[in-house]
Amino acid sequence: MVRKPEMVLIDVDGTLVDSVPDLAWCVDEMMKKLDMPVRGEAAVRNWVGNGVERLVRRALLNQLDGEPEEALFEQAYPIFLDLYAENTSKRSVLYPGVREGLDYLKSAGYKLGCVTNKAEQFTIPLLRDLGIHDEFEIIICGDTLAEKKPHPMPLLHAAEYFSVKPDNAMMLGDSMSDVKAARAAGFQIVCMSYGYNHGVDIRDSNPDAVIDSMTELQGVLE
Repeated sequence: MVRKPEMVLIDVDGTLVDSVPDLAWCVDEMMKKLDMPVRGEAAVRNWVGNGVERLVRRALLNQLDGEPEEALFEQAYPIFLDLYAENTSKRSVLYPGVREGLDYLKSAGYKLGCVTNKAEQFTIPLLRDLGIHDEFEIIICGDTLAEKKPHPMPLLHAAEYFSVKPDNAMMLGDSMSDVKAARAAGFQIVCMSYGYNHGVDIRDSNPDAVIDSMTELQGVLE
């Protein structure tokens, strides 16, 4: 059961935006420049969700956990950043139902913020290009504060900004990181069923509710 909140904070990758097509293209182009095998979109889909630095490390290793050789990472990371700066939103799309969900939240008078672990240099152009940047009163990126999700700091920062108590706040996300951040901050947490959670069912993390589309928000909140 979800109580009606005053404020809703929404994650970007895997919640609002399917950004994997761009990320996977950049990973594969980076791998080609390094004379290493390309990884493909299916693999990248399991690796995203913890920022691009982690994604690059996973791509170099071709697995979720572990660390590549630092010299290789130092070579690869700038290549990826250059590629992604030019390809932040060329292939990325809003998930079905996002536009309707945002329209509902706005019309119902919720205070709306965006909290992502993606760096600001990629987040702002992506939200602008997809036409949803202006829906949010505050946008907190992975490099806005000293900590990022799953640390509660970004969520508590937004609550303070809106003068909303944590128990009157809700996070809308798609990953274990979102659930952990919300629980640590004392927020309610609703998750999308379709997002990026390293191949694990988000229901295993016990969010307060799981929905298949943001069009279902009205039914959950009312």
